[in-house]
Amino acid sequence: MKLRLTETPLAGLVIIDIDYFKDDRGSFIEPWHERDFAEAGLSLRFVQEGHSRSGQGVLRGLHYQDRTAPMGKLVRCTLGSIFDVAVDLRVSSPTFGRWFGVELTAENKRQIYVPPGFAHGFQTLAAVVEVQYKQTGFYTPPAEGTIAWNDPEIGIVWPLADPILSARDQQGITLREYARKPAFP
Repeated sequence: MKLRLTETPLAGLVIIDIDYFKDDRGSFIEPWHERDFAEAGLSLRFVQEGHSRSGQGVLRGLHYQDRTAPMGKLVRCTLGSIFDVAVDLRVSSPTFGRWFGVELTAENKRQIYVPPGFAHGFQTLAAVVEVQYKQTGFYTPPAEGTIAWNDPEIGIVWPLADPILSARDQQGITLREYARKPAFP
C-alpha cells in the first residue's frame, strides 16, 4: 500500500494518508506498516495501543506526557468522525502555543502522528465514535498533564459548543501556566 505524509505548519506533526483496497465486499487497509512508514520518512517504535469509544460532543484532551515519559501518538478514527487537535508545547519552537486541527473519519481513513512535545485532544462529531492510537511511550500517570481545551490564548475553534468533558479535562491549565514550568524545551 502506498502512503503519503503531509507536513503541517507545526514541525513534526504529520498527516498520513494511505491507499486502501475497496470492492463489493468492503475494504482493506494497512494502517501501520513499519517498513513503509520508515521509507516515507517516519521511523517509529510503538509500545502500547489505546482504543476509546465516545458519544457525540465528547471532548478528550488536551493531554500530554512530559519529558520523563514522552509519548508520541499515531491517531486514527475507526468509527464515526472526530476533529483532532494538536498544540505545540515546545517553548523553544517558533510555533509554541499554536494549534492544528484536522478531521479524521472512518471514511477518509486519514491518520495523524502527534510527536512528543505536543498536547493532543479530539472532539467527537458523530453519535458513536471509536478512536485508536498507537503510542511510542507507555502511559505514565505521574508524567501526564492537561492543557485547558478552551484557553483563549491558544484559541482552538472547536466544531461543537458545550462539549462533554471528564473531571480531569475540566481542570486543564492555561498555556500561560504551562509556560511557567514547561514540560518541553
